[in-house]
Amino acid sequence: MYVLANEPSVALYRLQEHVRRSLPELVQHKTDMQNWEEQSQGAIYTVEYACSAVKSMTNSSFYFKNIDGLLRQAISWKEQSANSQGRR
Repeated sequence: MYVLANEPSVALYRLQEHVRRSLPELVQHKTDMQNWEEQSQGAIYTVEYACSAVKSMTNSSFYFKNIDGLLRQAISWKEQSANSQGRR
């Protein structure tokens, strides 16, 4: 009995049974992990894109200050023009 239970072909048969039982679950886990990886990559891309957008916004403060100065200058010229036309 001991010899039969420890025979290599019996061991291979038991190994085959184990693989046959556990393989579907392992395949499902692999599929789930691949789906999670795809979702994670999408989220990482979104976060990186948002970070680059925020960084570019901080770099644009110079341009907004320049636009603000030009608008103030245009308003001042408009007021001066309106005042000079009112005097005539």
